Amino acid sequence: MDQNELKKAVARAAADYVKTRLDERTVIGVGTGSTANYFIEYLGEFKQDIQATVASSEDTAKRLKALGIPVIELNSAPEVSVYVDGADEANEYLQLIKGGGGALTREKIIAAVAKEFVCIADGSKLVDVLGSFPLPVEVIPMARSHVGREIVKLGGDPVYRDGVVTDNGNIIIDIHNMSIVDPRKLEQQLNQITGVVTNGLFAMRPADKLILGTIEGLRTLSL
Repeated sequence: MDQNELKKAVARAAADYVKTRLDERTVIGVGTGSTANYFIEYLGEFKQDIQATVASSEDTAKRLKALGIPVIELNSAPEVSVYVDGADEANEYLQLIKGGGGALTREKIIAAVAKEFVCIADGSKLVDVLGSFPLPVEVIPMARSHVGREIVKLGGDPVYRDGVVTDNGNIIIDIHNMSIVDPRKLEQQLNQITGVVTNGLFAMRPADKLILGTIEGLRTLSL
C-alpha cells in the first residue's frame, strides 16, 4: 500500500467509528489536510445521518458543503462530540505536531472543545521524538521579527512561510532543527511569546485515539 492508500484506510476507519456514535445531538469536528479530505469523502456516504459539523478551515467547510454535509459555526454548537483530524507527527503519548496546512489555530480550538479527539495518520508520522517536521507557529504579522528572535533564544531556527496567510489573517513561522523532548513545556513557552496566536504542538491537549495506517494493517493507540 502506498501512502495515499494508508491515508484512505485510516480515514475509512475513522468514518466507520464516527458513524457508530451518531445521534441527534452529535456534532462532528472535521480537520484539514490530505488525510482529513479522505475522511470528508467518506462522511458523504452517510451525510443524511449527520446533524452538523464544524470545520477547522475555510477549505474544509467548502468541501463539506459541496457534499451537502451541514456545517455550523463552533459558537453555535452545544458541544463537539468527536473531532477527527490528521497530524504531521505523533509520539507514543499521542502528542502531535499539526499545522503543516496552516490551520493550526482553528484545529487547536476545536480539539480543546471536543469530547473526543481522534487523530488519523499513516504509520510514518509516528516518531520517538517530535521535531523533525518543522513546528508551525501562527503569529500576528507585526510581531514577526520579535517572535523570530524569541524562538532563536529557545534553540530553534525560525523560517517565515513565505506567501501564506492563515484564515485568521496571520502569518506562519516554522521552527526547524529543534528536538522537542518536552512538548508540553515548549507549547507553553511558545504561547507566552507576545505576538504568538498559538503553535502547532498538541501536547497539553493530545489526541485521545490515534489510528495509524501501516503496511501490516491498522494500528490504534489510545490514552
